[in-house]
Amino acid sequence: MSKLVWDKIGERFYETGVKKGVLYPQGEGGTYLKGVAWNGLISVTESPSGAEPTPIYADNIKYLNLMSAEEFGATIEAYTYPDEFAQCDGSAEVATGVMIGQQSRKPFGLSYVTTLGNDVKGDDYGYKLHIIYGALAAPSEKDYSTINDSPEAITFSWEVTTTPVSVTGYKPTASITIDSTKVDAAKLAALEEILYGKDPSTPESTDGVDPRLPLPDEIITLMSSAAG
Repeated sequence: MSKLVWDKIGERFYETGVKKGVLYPQGEGGTYLKGVAWNGLISVTESPSGAEPTPIYADNIKYLNLMSAEEFGATIEAYTYPDEFAQCDGSAEVATGVMIGQQSRKPFGLSYVTTLGNDVKGDDYGYKLHIIYGALAAPSEKDYSTINDSPEAITFSWEVTTTPVSVTGYKPTASITIDSTKVDAAKLAALEEILYGKDPSTPESTDGVDPRLPLPDEIITLMSSAAG
């Protein structure tokens, strides 16, 4: 038996920041096309909804609670976005440099990284890798204003809804989170090579790898495989 102790040295954890955003436009058949870096990412606000209880009464008592389905949504805010995101934002290029709006919006996937810290290692403690599937961006407001003596860069934001993808043995999901402090480093490196691609000039191989977004079953297989 042992007594609980709060705020022990090394156990004062926190999570901060957002970086290494990657956009994966969705192709035919639910797979995702080549990933592209999303520069200027300011924030990703995850907003789950649903999972609300509906009470059922019988025999003059509360008999049970029925839970509604849970949905995953998010808000993306950025200073800019990749050219490939235009089709996800309802735009189409009709000629070089000429875009029209109000077009069909293409689903996409997204990955990004948040920093994990503690009181000993600070921001070097670790990170979480977040992956979102089946995202669909809603129209967003764009606020253009005059340049003045307090200049500010325009920010863009999108409300995002998702359609879950299947996971063998589990309910469908639209999000995966991987904690670098808890998974095998070699497996995580292999997953990141899939997500971010690989330069053919690296010493380990002469073969380049295009960045792509694996579906949950592939990630689970990779992360649960035997070490090495």
